[in-house]
Amino acid sequence: MMEWMYIMLQEIPKEENGLINEANGLSFEEYKEWLKVKYVESGQTGLVDGWKVPSTTYWLYVDENPVGFGSIRHFLTDALREAGGNIGYGIAPKHRGKGYGKEILGHLLKEASQLGIDSALVTIHLDNVASKAAALVNGGVITGQTDERILIWIDRYRTKKLRIHLLMIFLIPVYRTIKLLHREYFSEKGEKFKKRY
Repeated sequence: MMEWMYIMLQEIPKEENGLINEANGLSFEEYKEWLKVKYVESGQTGLVDGWKVPSTTYWLYVDENPVGFGSIRHFLTDALREAGGNIGYGIAPKHRGKGYGKEILGHLLKEASQLGIDSALVTIHLDNVASKAAALVNGGVITGQTDERILIWIDRYRTKKLRIHLLMIFLIPVYRTIKLLHREYFSEKGEKFKKRY
C-alpha cells in the first residue's frame, strides 16, 4: 500500500497549478520519513517556525488504488489568503478527467468541517479550468481574483444545501416517473379487476 502511494506521488509533478508535491523526487526511504513529518504536522497548533501552518494530508483511493492526495491547512495567514488557501489537492495524470478532483475536494470539505473550518478557501490558477469547475460544483463562490489566481470560498452550509438541492433534482423526476408508472399499472389492473367481478 505504501509503495503504491509512493509511485503515485512520483507521477504527480513536483509543482503544478500551484500545488507543491514535496514527495516527488524523494527516495523511498526519504518518502517514509516525509510521511512521519506529515503525521506530526497534522497534530501541531499555531504557526510552526513562525510561518508554517499546520496541515493534514489525505489520500484518495479508488478500488484500493491511490489516485490522488490532498491537504487541509488548519487556518490561514494573510499570505495564504492570496495564494494557497485552506485546501490543495492533486490527481495522478493517468486518473484525470474522471471526476476525481471533484470527488476528493468534496471529501476534503467534509474533513475541513470536522476540523472546525466553516468556510474553506481554494485558490486556483486562472487557466486551471478543471479545478475551477470542481470548486464551483462543490458550492464554491468566486470572491476575488489576483493576477494569477481565482479565489473561491466554499461555505460548509452552502455545500450541504447544494447537495440537498442536487439530491432533490435527481429524486423528484424519478419519483414522478415511478408514481406515473404505478398509477398507469394499477389503473389498468383496476379495470380488469372490475370486469372480473
